[in-house]
Amino acid sequence: MEMLIITMASWLGFNNGANDNFKGFATTWGSGTLTYRQAILLATVATVAGSLTSILLAGTLLHAFSGAGLVADNLITAPSFILSVATGAAITIFIATRWGLPVSTTHALLGALMGAGLTQGMQGVHAHQLLHSFVAPLLFSPVVAAMLSWVIVRRSVTSLPAQDCICVQTNNPCSVTPEGNLSLKQTLPTVSLVIDTQTHCAREQYPLQLSHPAMMDRLHVGSALAICYARGVNDTPKLAALLVAGKLLSVPMATVMIGVLMGLGGLIMARRVAETMSLRVSQMQPSQGLKANLVTAGLVLFASKWGLPVSTTHVAVGSIAGAGAGSGSLNRTTLRNILLSWVATLPLAALLTASMITSLQHIG
Repeated sequence: MEMLIITMASWLGFNNGANDNFKGFATTWGSGTLTYRQAILLATVATVAGSLTSILLAGTLLHAFSGAGLVADNLITAPSFILSVATGAAITIFIATRWGLPVSTTHALLGALMGAGLTQGMQGVHAHQLLHSFVAPLLFSPVVAAMLSWVIVRRSVTSLPAQDCICVQTNNPCSVTPEGNLSLKQTLPTVSLVIDTQTHCAREQYPLQLSHPAMMDRLHVGSALAICYARGVNDTPKLAALLVAGKLLSVPMATVMIGVLMGLGGLIMARRVAETMSLRVSQMQPSQGLKANLVTAGLVLFASKWGLPVSTTHVAVGSIAGAGAGSGSLNRTTLRNILLSWVATLPLAALLTASMITSLQHIG
């Protein structure tokens, strides 16, 4: 039973990486800032780094997703409970990944925990704890992300994209007299900044030119790294909790194992979800992608600090959708399909888990 639990928890970690790893870099590929290969490699490095950091930063989440306080205490350490939760959540995420739907592992785990608890009757789930500590953050986080991105994009200045170069201009402290002699001016040279097009800056031959798009691209990639790092911090403890609660592995060992499997899952199976997130939700310019990413990274890190089990998926999709709505490029059909998959995630995971735990109990 122990090896089976470790196997299913490992498969859950792999599926989590396949569905979630690329989400921080969705805007970089969608806006043409990076190629898919570049994006997935950077996403993997940042995710694994966040996973390892979670050993120190996310103890609250590890405790929460062990089931303590959410389901009846007598279930938490039962092997059949842990195996069923891991299996129900893993199958749910696997199905969504195959269909290219970006769903929440947090949501799937929550549904699996509920399904296992409900096999003991209504008293098996603590409804008050479920509502305030789990459901509320999951429901409100994508709404907050969408609103913030919409406001930021709508208030952005739209008349400057053509002025894409920052140039340094200096005056000439020397002059030539009518007699042909060189005359030094008594004033120091002045320096001023000129914001103009790259073409004009090159023609004028300013002594120093800084490409505005290049700086924005670096910021964009940096924000994507921050999201993947934050996701690694936020998600790894939720999956490692299954192994720690069953006393199968220590916290460091469980965390490292899950982190590595998340990285592999993203490298091998992230493409379909990446296409949905990057190419189908919204068409975005790099500047809009940067704003959406900053909103996502800020909200996920805030949630991790305070132990709020928000979904990086929900926050990232909310940010991208808000930016798309603000710029008028939102694909509502794709967004509707994603929202429907979110609605189905929790009951599907609950049903799968309840069915499995019931079967195991009958076999036992």
